[in-house]
Amino acid sequence: MRPVDLAIRLEWAAAAVAAVIVYAMTGVSWWLFALLILAPDLSMLGYLAGPRVGAVAYNALHILIAPLVLVLAGVLFAGPIATAVALIWIAHIAIDRALGYGLKLSTGFQDTHLGRIGRDQSGAAG
Repeated sequence: MRPVDLAIRLEWAAAAVAAVIVYAMTGVSWWLFALLILAPDLSMLGYLAGPRVGAVAYNALHILIAPLVLVLAGVLFAGPIATAVALIWIAHIAIDRALGYGLKLSTGFQDTHLGRIGRDQSGAAG
């Protein structure tokens, strides 16, 4: 792994840790966290309709725009559940990026903006 790739992954890992710490500060139940941490991955069901629809569905729940708007709304309108859900969503996205999972390209699930995921032709994990 190139040093710049490692730096980017560490940056996203730090964002994930920050989201979890702020979540803990909300006082909302950890059951909600456990229930929702993998919820954005349900968007992978879009791939049942093909790679183009799958990429759109997956990317819609794996970009930071919506959870950042939701966390802002939660803070501005004193909505602890909205804030907590947004922080879980942000943590999910950050963990994905830290693990090297990027936004999907319409060519297939393994093709992302960060490169191809899975095993490369040499057999090494990518």
